[in-house]
Amino acid sequence: MRGVFVAAGVALALSILMTPYLIKFFAKQGFGQEIREDGPKSHQSKRGTPTMGGVAILLSIWVGYLAAHLLTGEPMSASALLVLFLTTALGVVGFLDDFIKIRRQRNLGLNKTSKLVGQFLTAVVFGILALRFANARNLTPSSDTLSFVRDIAVISFGGIGFVVFAYLVVSAWSNAVNLTDGLDGLAAGTSAMVLATYVIIGFWQFRNSCAVVSAAGCYEVRDPLDVSIVAAAAMGGCIGFLWWNAAPARIFMGDTGSLALGGLVAGLSIVTHTELLLLVIGGVFVVEVLSVALQIVVFRTTRRRLFRMAPFHHHFELAGWAETTVIIRFWLLGAMCAALGLGIFYSEWLTASAGL
Repeated sequence: MRGVFVAAGVALALSILMTPYLIKFFAKQGFGQEIREDGPKSHQSKRGTPTMGGVAILLSIWVGYLAAHLLTGEPMSASALLVLFLTTALGVVGFLDDFIKIRRQRNLGLNKTSKLVGQFLTAVVFGILALRFANARNLTPSSDTLSFVRDIAVISFGGIGFVVFAYLVVSAWSNAVNLTDGLDGLAAGTSAMVLATYVIIGFWQFRNSCAVVSAAGCYEVRDPLDVSIVAAAAMGGCIGFLWWNAAPARIFMGDTGSLALGGLVAGLSIVTHTELLLLVIGGVFVVEVLSVALQIVVFRTTRRRLFRMAPFHHHFELAGWAETTVIIRFWLLGAMCAALGLGIFYSEWLTASAGL
């Protein structure tokens, strides 16, 4: 438990203290955000705000995680390192996207093919490795079956099928968080809530792991405590970054941060065997990506727009809501989704531990 607090505290402090230096450095280098011409007109005033702040989040996660292990002396685990690999690799893809946008002075970075290839290669490597590195109890970081709160044994993908599934999960969540990152602090705040939920889930799985207790309802999950430490470090990094990213933002996380955080929550769901539960915990991200999909489908079939603008948060801006009002209400929805997901997780454990 000490490692969880150390990871969160170190990442939080580093993120708060490091981000101002990044703001000054990026501003000096001219690394300013380009704004969509077809976006809300009120956003044009944000043009030139330093971007690529996701670098602060990524560094904070790594330093927080390493600090926790230096203090506790516990070895690093395959599950945690795989999630960190996924997070960092997608952060690099996002960094390249942001850098190209800045150099070309337009809101278009990597083309769709290049971004998809980057996501595909990262997710495939993660998926392949997640089925390896069995421990003494023959548990690998992930399972090749679909999971809600536990594995759904009747839905097994097999090795190749799981790699395809991992790609779909990683791609979906990295794009979902990326789409949500459209208002000051919206993605960072919502991500912090999802990550806080996974801190609790990982620690609860550790306390009730079949390697620790032999009772009904125990979890067959590898390295849950170390996964909780990763989630804690990421939560601290997001909260620290939010100090500077809250409206009016002095820096944006950019694709560097949003793709990395999307990959992180996807990876956490896979190694904790909660892929379907994440749809509840990260409900705000789900609504955002669905709003874009529905907008495209409706417009292509009827030539009319379902929402004033997609993603969904822009719809409310154009309806006259102040940006801060949209952000706070979406945060509230994010907190409700996280609480609901945690409630489902706990109620399932109560049922399983009672042998029902």
